[in-house]
Amino acid sequence: MNQSSYVYRLDSWIIILVMTGCILSSPGCGYHFSGGGQLPDNVTKICVQVFENRTSETGLEHTIANEIINYFTRFENVSLVGKPEAQATVTGVVTSSSISTIAHKSSYVSSERRIKIVVEVKLNSPKGDLLWMSGPTSEDETYQVDPDKMQTEENKKSALAKISKKLAERIYYRMTDNF
Repeated sequence: MNQSSYVYRLDSWIIILVMTGCILSSPGCGYHFSGGGQLPDNVTKICVQVFENRTSETGLEHTIANEIINYFTRFENVSLVGKPEAQATVTGVVTSSSISTIAHKSSYVSSERRIKIVVEVKLNSPKGDLLWMSGPTSEDETYQVDPDKMQTEENKKSALAKISKKLAERIYYRMTDNF
Protein backbone atom coordinates (compact mmCIF):
# COMPACT_ATOMS: atom_id res chain seq x y z
CA MET A 1 0.00 0.00 0.00
CA ASN A 2 1.43 3.35 -0.96
CA GLN A 3 1.41 6.40 1.26
CA SER A 4 -1.26 8.35 -0.67
CA SER A 5 -3.86 5.55 -0.33
CA TYR A 6 -3.04 5.32 3.40
CA VAL A 7 -3.60 9.08 3.85
CA TYR A 8 -6.85 8.84 1.85
CA ARG A 9 -8.15 6.04 4.11
CA LEU A 10 -7.12 7.97 7.24
CA ASP A 11 -8.87 11.12 5.94
CA SER A 12 -12.01 9.10 5.22
CA TRP A 13 -12.10 7.74 8.78
CA ILE A 14 -11.55 11.19 10.25
CA ILE A 15 -14.42 12.59 8.18
CA ILE A 16 -16.71 9.73 9.25
CA LEU A 17 -15.79 10.24 12.93
CA VAL A 18 -16.33 14.01 12.75
CA MET A 19 -19.71 13.58 11.03
CA THR A 20 -20.79 10.96 13.57
CA GLY A 21 -19.76 13.28 16.39
CA CYS A 22 -21.74 16.15 14.87
CA ILE A 23 -24.84 14.01 14.47
CA LEU A 24 -24.62 12.62 18.00
CA SER A 25 -23.99 16.02 19.60
CA SER A 26 -26.64 17.93 17.66
CA PRO A 27 -29.89 18.67 19.45
CA GLY A 28 -32.68 16.18 18.89
CA CYS A 29 -36.15 16.82 17.58
CA GLY A 30 -37.44 17.70 21.04
CA TYR A 31 -39.01 14.29 21.71
CA HIS A 32 -38.76 13.23 25.32
CA PHE A 33 -40.54 10.96 27.73
CA SER A 34 -43.41 12.53 29.60
CA GLY A 35 -42.96 13.26 33.28
CA GLY A 36 -39.83 14.16 35.11
CA GLY A 37 -40.82 17.83 35.11
CA GLN A 38 -42.30 19.87 37.92
CA LEU A 39 -45.06 18.94 40.31
CA PRO A 40 -48.40 20.76 39.95
CA ASP A 41 -48.44 24.37 41.26
CA ASN A 42 -44.59 24.30 41.21
CA VAL A 43 -44.51 22.36 44.47
CA THR A 44 -40.92 21.64 45.53
CA LYS A 45 -41.42 20.32 49.08
CA ILE A 46 -43.61 17.29 49.68
CA CYS A 47 -44.50 14.87 52.43
CA VAL A 48 -45.30 11.26 51.51
CA GLN A 49 -47.63 9.59 54.00
CA VAL A 50 -48.09 5.87 54.56
CA PHE A 51 -50.87 4.64 52.32
CA GLU A 52 -54.17 3.20 53.50
CA ASN A 53 -54.35 -0.53 52.79
CA ARG A 54 -57.74 -2.04 51.96
CA THR A 55 -56.27 -5.42 50.98
CA SER A 56 -55.20 -8.51 52.86
CA GLU A 57 -51.56 -8.02 51.77
CA THR A 58 -49.92 -7.04 55.05
CA GLY A 59 -47.33 -4.25 54.89
CA LEU A 60 -48.01 -3.33 51.28
CA GLU A 61 -48.98 0.22 52.27
CA HIS A 62 -45.52 0.81 53.74
CA THR A 63 -43.70 -0.83 50.83
CA ILE A 64 -45.41 1.30 48.18
CA ALA A 65 -45.02 4.55 50.16
CA ASN A 66 -41.32 3.78 50.74
CA GLU A 67 -40.77 3.11 47.03
CA ILE A 68 -42.42 6.43 46.18
CA ILE A 69 -40.13 8.15 48.70
CA ASN A 70 -37.13 6.36 47.16
CA TYR A 71 -38.18 7.43 43.68
CA PHE A 72 -38.62 11.09 44.63
CA THR A 73 -35.19 11.16 46.31
CA ARG A 74 -33.56 10.31 42.96
CA PHE A 75 -34.50 13.68 41.49
CA GLU A 76 -33.37 17.12 42.60
CA ASN A 77 -36.52 19.05 41.72
CA VAL A 78 -38.40 17.90 44.86
CA SER A 79 -37.43 17.81 48.53
CA LEU A 80 -38.99 15.40 50.98
CA VAL A 81 -39.92 17.15 54.22
CA GLY A 82 -42.18 16.66 57.21
CA LYS A 83 -45.85 17.52 56.92
CA PRO A 84 -45.57 20.96 58.63
CA GLU A 85 -42.98 22.20 56.07
CA ALA A 86 -44.59 20.55 53.03
CA GLN A 87 -46.17 22.51 50.20
CA ALA A 88 -48.15 19.36 49.35
CA THR A 89 -48.81 15.90 50.76
CA VAL A 90 -48.88 12.63 48.83
CA THR A 91 -51.52 10.23 50.12
CA GLY A 92 -52.71 6.97 48.69
CA VAL A 93 -54.94 3.98 49.06
CA VAL A 94 -54.10 0.41 48.07
CA THR A 95 -57.62 -0.35 46.85
CA SER A 96 -57.34 -3.96 45.75
CA SER A 97 -55.15 -6.97 45.20
CA SER A 98 -56.02 -10.03 43.19
CA ILE A 99 -54.25 -13.28 42.44
CA SER A 100 -54.96 -15.42 39.42
CA THR A 101 -53.44 -18.66 38.22
CA ILE A 102 -51.85 -18.35 34.80
CA ALA A 103 -50.17 -21.77 34.43
CA HIS A 104 -50.92 -25.25 35.73
CA LYS A 105 -48.78 -28.33 36.35
CA SER A 106 -51.92 -30.44 36.38
CA SER A 107 -55.67 -29.89 36.65
CA TYR A 108 -55.46 -28.98 40.33
CA VAL A 109 -51.90 -27.71 40.77
CA SER A 110 -50.76 -24.18 39.85
CA SER A 111 -47.25 -23.56 38.61
CA GLU A 112 -47.44 -19.80 38.09
CA ARG A 113 -49.64 -17.02 39.44
CA ARG A 114 -50.12 -13.35 38.72
CA ILE A 115 -50.73 -10.78 41.43
CA LYS A 116 -52.29 -7.44 40.56
CA ILE A 117 -52.30 -4.38 42.82
CA VAL A 118 -54.44 -1.27 42.32
CA VAL A 119 -53.68 2.05 44.04
CA GLU A 120 -55.09 5.55 43.96
CA VAL A 121 -52.80 8.47 44.79
CA LYS A 122 -53.51 12.13 45.53
CA LEU A 123 -51.39 15.23 45.93
CA ASN A 124 -53.07 17.76 48.22
CA SER A 125 -52.13 21.26 49.32
CA PRO A 126 -51.77 21.94 53.07
CA LYS A 127 -55.31 23.40 52.97
CA GLY A 128 -56.62 20.12 51.54
CA ASP A 129 -57.10 21.33 47.96
CA LEU A 130 -56.61 18.59 45.39
CA LEU A 131 -53.58 19.37 43.19
CA TRP A 132 -53.35 16.04 41.36
CA MET A 133 -55.03 12.63 41.40
CA SER A 134 -53.95 9.41 39.72
CA GLY A 135 -57.22 7.55 39.48
CA PRO A 136 -56.96 3.75 39.70
CA THR A 137 -53.40 2.75 38.79
CA SER A 138 -52.48 -0.91 38.57
CA GLU A 139 -49.46 -3.10 38.05
CA ASP A 140 -49.11 -6.86 38.02
CA GLU A 141 -46.32 -9.37 38.25
CA THR A 142 -46.07 -13.14 37.89
CA TYR A 143 -44.43 -15.47 40.36
CA GLN A 144 -43.66 -19.17 40.53
CA VAL A 145 -45.66 -21.54 42.73
CA ASP A 146 -43.33 -23.91 44.54
CA PRO A 147 -44.23 -27.14 46.33
CA ASP A 148 -42.71 -25.46 49.42
CA LYS A 149 -45.30 -22.93 50.63
CA MET A 150 -42.61 -20.75 52.24
CA GLN A 151 -40.80 -20.47 48.90
CA THR A 152 -44.08 -19.55 47.18
CA GLU A 153 -44.60 -16.78 49.76
CA GLU A 154 -41.06 -15.51 49.13
CA ASN A 155 -41.73 -15.50 45.39
CA LYS A 156 -44.96 -13.58 45.99
CA LYS A 157 -43.15 -11.11 48.25
CA SER A 158 -40.55 -10.54 45.52
CA ALA A 159 -43.34 -9.94 42.98
CA LEU A 160 -44.94 -7.39 45.33
CA ALA A 161 -41.61 -5.57 45.67
CA LYS A 162 -41.35 -5.35 41.86
CA ILE A 163 -44.93 -4.08 41.64
CA SER A 164 -44.18 -1.41 44.27
CA LYS A 165 -41.18 -0.17 42.28
CA LYS A 166 -43.19 -0.04 39.03
CA LEU A 167 -46.05 1.77 40.74
CA ALA A 168 -43.68 4.33 42.28
CA GLU A 169 -42.09 5.05 38.90
CA ARG A 170 -45.44 5.35 37.15
CA ILE A 171 -46.87 7.63 39.86
CA TYR A 172 -43.80 9.88 39.83
CA TYR A 173 -43.85 10.34 36.06
CA ARG A 174 -47.60 10.88 35.92
CA MET A 175 -47.44 13.38 38.78
CA THR A 176 -44.65 15.35 37.10
CA ASP A 177 -46.11 15.14 33.60
CA ASN A 178 -45.81 18.53 31.90
CA PHE A 179 -48.16 17.99 28.95
